[in-house]
Amino acid sequence: MTIWELVLIAVGLSMDAFAVAVCKGLSVPKVKFQHTLIVGLYFGGFQALMPLIGYLLGVQFQSVITNIDHWIAFILLGLIGANMIREALSKEEEPCNSSFNVKTMLPLALATSIDALAIGVTFAFLKVQIVTAVSLIGIITFVLSIVGVMIGNVFGVKYKSKAELIGGLVLIGMGVKILLEHLNIL
Repeated sequence: MTIWELVLIAVGLSMDAFAVAVCKGLSVPKVKFQHTLIVGLYFGGFQALMPLIGYLLGVQFQSVITNIDHWIAFILLGLIGANMIREALSKEEEPCNSSFNVKTMLPLALATSIDALAIGVTFAFLKVQIVTAVSLIGIITFVLSIVGVMIGNVFGVKYKSKAELIGGLVLIGMGVKILLEHLNIL
C-alpha cells in the first residue's frame, strides 16, 4: 500500500472525528486553544491506537485467512464506508455537548475510532507498515479535528454530513481497489 493510499484511508477514517469536532465547535460560544487541543489529542490519539490494536489482533489470524484477506479488506472497508454514508444522509441530528471533560471526550473518541480498529485488522492482512499507517492516521485526524472544531464554531454543521459522505466514499473506493488488485483486474 502506497503512502498516498494510506493518506486517503487516514482522511476517510478521520471524517467521523471531523464531524463530531464540528459539533464540538458548534457547542461553545468561543473556541479556546485548549478546546482544539483536547479534541485533537483525543480523536487523533484514539484513531492511532485503535488500528494498532486491530493490527495486533489481525496478525494472529493472518496465516489462517491469507487466501481471502482481500475479500475481508473489501467487506470491512465497504461496510465502514456504507455506514458513514448512511450517517451522512440521515436526517437525524446528533446532540452537541459543550463539555470537554474526560467523561464526554472518552466515549466520543472511542465511538469515532471503532472503525479504525477494523481497518487495523485489514492492515494486518495487507502487510502494511503499521507504524507509518498509525502515525499518518493519528496526525491527520489530529489536524482535521482541530480544523473541525474551528469550522464548527464559525460555520456550524454545514460541512459535517459532506465530510462523512466523502469519507465513506473514499473507504469504499479503497476497498474496491484492493479487491480489484488481488483479482488481477487492476
